Amino acid sequence: MIDDRPYDVAVIGAGVVGSAVARLLSHHRLRVVLVDSGPDVGAGTSKANTAILHTGFDATPGTIESRLVARGYALLHAYAPQVGIAIEQTGAVLVAWNDEQLAALPRLAKKAAANGYAGTELLDRAAVRALEPNLGDGVCGGLLVPDEHLIDPWSTPIAFATEAVANGVDVRLNTAIDRVSVGIDVHDLGHGIRTRFVVNAAGLHGDELHRAFGFDGFTIRPRRGELIVFDKLARPLLTRTILPVPTSATKGVLIAPTVFGNVMLGPTADDIDDRSGTGSTSSGVARLLEQGRRIMPRLLDEEVTAVYAGLRAATEHGDYQITSEPSARYVCLGGIRSTGLTSSMALAEEAVIRLGQCGLELVPKPDEALVTVRMTNLGEAFTRPYQSSGRIVCHCERVTDVEIAAACTGPLPATDIDGLRRRTRSLAGRCQGFYCTAEIVTLAARASGKSTAHWIGASG
Repeated sequence: MIDDRPYDVAVIGAGVVGSAVARLLSHHRLRVVLVDSGPDVGAGTSKANTAILHTGFDATPGTIESRLVARGYALLHAYAPQVGIAIEQTGAVLVAWNDEQLAALPRLAKKAAANGYAGTELLDRAAVRALEPNLGDGVCGGLLVPDEHLIDPWSTPIAFATEAVANGVDVRLNTAIDRVSVGIDVHDLGHGIRTRFVVNAAGLHGDELHRAFGFDGFTIRPRRGELIVFDKLARPLLTRTILPVPTSATKGVLIAPTVFGNVMLGPTADDIDDRSGTGSTSSGVARLLEQGRRIMPRLLDEEVTAVYAGLRAATEHGDYQITSEPSARYVCLGGIRSTGLTSSMALAEEAVIRLGQCGLELVPKPDEALVTVRMTNLGEAFTRPYQSSGRIVCHCERVTDVEIAAACTGPLPATDIDGLRRRTRSLAGRCQGFYCTAEIVTLAARASGKSTAHWIGASG
């Protein structure tokens, strides 16, 4: 029998923030739907970022972002190992390249302390060189941040959404909200979606949805960040993340290892008008290579595996734009920028608290009624499936046929090649799928019951 009752809550946007909200709501006695216009969870902004779990040492003290990044760091640091999300503590060092940047380091240490993080350590140039001997010439000093972590950015939203589904949340993908009708008791969002409460976690389109509900206050202008991914043979060049001294506009270009065993250079920070402008540019890549040559010259001797770009939901404000409107039974999580991965679970807590303040009755499910999930850990430093079973079909990333089948048949299955990549690492390696795409498409078709034509068509 079809249940035509309205949902209690509709979460709009299935990125890392919206998926975290849906997960936390699934722990309550509620009917919840998670809606996204894309083909998968985490398929937008969330899939292209610097993949760092931030301590929040450099956030502006007293801001909503500072508070939620610190809380989110603690929550995700605890959650990731429980469900198999790869996480590594490498630490980071901010490197000063001139006297002005060197003078800023003590202020950054005080800022970190104001944010509740007291673990920084000022370093002279010799100490920085001892930690990272492959840095370029001109190092003046540094600030060590030992508790910065690397994290798998792909598995995180998938884990959140998978747990939400396991605990009763409906997921509607390929579903753009085309109508917002705010009723006295029930909102009509089109596509047969009727709901009593709404959480706006729509990312790059959050301001548009905010206005559709009759509210204003912020405008999103996407900030494009381009990145270069270097081959795994580059990984021994550095031990920790190499951070620049940040400016008011951007955290700057960094060099960081990844949990997948690569090294990443980026991002750029360019404000653009196109909300779908995720293409890389020759000028952006040239700027990254120029800065990379100064920061770590030997890195540029290594092979490049991939170049990609992501968009951040930047606004005219310097803080997250979080509002709640009890009269409309509506909560907005807007302007969530690059720190959204770290703060995602804290943002979920904030959304649920605000929903309660808007009148939503929150009755927790008993712990014994909650379903837990376990992801395949994709981290290079962890045990991978090929080490115990299965036949390797993607040799660059050592992905097995068993993993491909599981990714196509799970509770939140991949429906395209990009989804397979984020669930398994397949086609993300040195050859970028040149050798293995045909076999992976065949395996995906067999496991999913969909034609090879579907998977070939979904690979664009």
